Amino acid sequence: MPSPLLTIAAVVVLGIGAQWLAWRTKFPSILLLLGFGFLAGPVTGFLPQDALQGEWLFPFVSLAVGIILFEGGLTLRFDEFKEVGRAVVNLITIGVLVTGVLGALGAYYLAGFSWEVAVVLGALLTVTGPTVVLPLLRHVRPAGRVGTIAKWEGITIDPIGAILAVLVLEAVILIQEPTKAGGVVDVHGSVWGAIATGLAYEVVVGVGVAALSAGLLIVLLQRRLVPDWLQNPVALMVVIAAFAVSNSLKEEAGLLEATLLGIIMANQKYVSVRRIVEFKEDLRVLLISLLFIVLSARLDPSAFEIMLAPGPLLFLGLLMLVVRPLAVMASSWRTGLTWKEQTFLAWLAPRGIVAAAVASLFSFRLAEFFPADAERIVPVVFLVIVGTVAVYGLTISPLARWLGLALPDPQGILFIGAQGWVRKVATALQDLGVRVLLIDANSRNVRQSRKAGLGAQRANILAEGVIDDIDLSGIGRLLAVTPNDEVNSLAALHFGEVFESDEIYQLPTRADGPRHASTEIPRHLRGRPLFGTDATYTSLDERFDAGARVYVVHLSERLTLQALLDEHEDEAQVTPLFIVRGEKVRVFAEDAEITPQPGDALVLLADRALDDESMARGRQAEPETDELPSRPPAVGGDGAGAAVVPE
Repeated sequence: MPSPLLTIAAVVVLGIGAQWLAWRTKFPSILLLLGFGFLAGPVTGFLPQDALQGEWLFPFVSLAVGIILFEGGLTLRFDEFKEVGRAVVNLITIGVLVTGVLGALGAYYLAGFSWEVAVVLGALLTVTGPTVVLPLLRHVRPAGRVGTIAKWEGITIDPIGAILAVLVLEAVILIQEPTKAGGVVDVHGSVWGAIATGLAYEVVVGVGVAALSAGLLIVLLQRRLVPDWLQNPVALMVVIAAFAVSNSLKEEAGLLEATLLGIIMANQKYVSVRRIVEFKEDLRVLLISLLFIVLSARLDPSAFEIMLAPGPLLFLGLLMLVVRPLAVMASSWRTGLTWKEQTFLAWLAPRGIVAAAVASLFSFRLAEFFPADAERIVPVVFLVIVGTVAVYGLTISPLARWLGLALPDPQGILFIGAQGWVRKVATALQDLGVRVLLIDANSRNVRQSRKAGLGAQRANILAEGVIDDIDLSGIGRLLAVTPNDEVNSLAALHFGEVFESDEIYQLPTRADGPRHASTEIPRHLRGRPLFGTDATYTSLDERFDAGARVYVVHLSERLTLQALLDEHEDEAQVTPLFIVRGEKVRVFAEDAEITPQPGDALVLLADRALDDESMARGRQAEPETDELPSRPPAVGGDGAGAAVVPE
């Protein structure tokens, strides 16, 4: 039997190792975490059951879930709910109700639970979980509103489902306590009064402690009573203390309190919570890793017999094939969702860490009243987690492509940076039918981009959750073009989990920078160099200030890129940027081999105007019908020739 020190170290190594392996293999991390836990616990016995059954376990699990729910609450902003729409509201109300009711019926008739435990299990399994949904959406990148709907449902459903499950559990326990004590259950009298009183007390405790804790944290931060380096530890201290106080006053009220505390801190306007959010994101990854390893490793070997029994398997099939589709169908009423969007949402309801952790807590609470059923709750919930994550994770991407909601080879471009010249380049691409999205921390740049009709969003590109907060549908590559080379490099690394390495590009800041300096950032930590050997942010910015313009040239047999280059005494006066060939986009990079062909749309930067005379010579005496008009047409014109991007 390993020592306690070795056991703790093994849990950390297995948890973080599974997360790293999931990143390397693009495999759902939860499946690897569960697999590692099963192998280390019930299969091999490396992590002994005795070491995972101590009195410390459930307080640790409860506290960890509270911190995870607090982090989830930090993502819920009231101003963003205005943009969510009726579909998400229906999914977290009507959809939760349908899932809870039908899930309870299935737990009773198929899985063989008592009515009381079946109702609790139905409420518990209303959660899906952003820790599972968001990585799937990141991989699939569905087009249109369906990705936004799925994202917000995944974020909001966790605290709502957890709170609902806690309230249902409290009601069941309040009903059972008089019976256990030898009393008579009066459904019209004292019991329902006790239920109402207990639920009201839980809500009062949860809301009250959350409001007081938020006020304390705001005062500490606003009055600068805490130094910067202590802000995250103090915030964590307040979260843990408030959770403990809530649970001491009313058991399980801490889950409600933690979620509400996160929501209050996310929506108050007095202090910034950016550092706290980033810290809690890192802590969440660690806690999720540890919880999944510990909870799966402590399963008894007999749990596999329960998981593989016909009843629980039929229950899993019911949840996936009947309950979820009916919940989505009922929630889609008067939302305008197409059948394709409904089908996609109906096949995306994986369960995650909150379901696993809360199930473990509930099994402990219910063991006093329903010992036989309590032993079966955790294996059945783990079966639902494994089944939903495996099936949805392996099939949602092909389904999205079949439905036409995700492109097999997305060609859109994500620009990190929205400066003036970047907006001109993005406009040229957008006018050619290429989807573009500009991300910038400067609100003025974002406003100017939107004014120009471009998709733009203000965000800190280095924040952990930014990938989940932006719509990457139809986006297949990244161009980091900010004035800060370090930010560009970090952005290239950050988005390495989303885009293939050969579709991540980076523009150096200056000529004496990374391409030439002895302190060059290692190549494996950078994106592919953009636009040519001498192209830098500084040089392009200076050329635009001197009057350079972006042109779209429709190439033909006689109008070639080489003809354009030959027309200028210095080839540096013309810099090819992109080739759009049908629905395909190619980016000119230092290491790219691109051969322009007739019919291609060439996006280029020219220091002086491509006038009629030069273009005519470039066509090598092409017939008059193909000559440029005296005034360049708007970008995206039908005829071959050059089009200038409007200023």
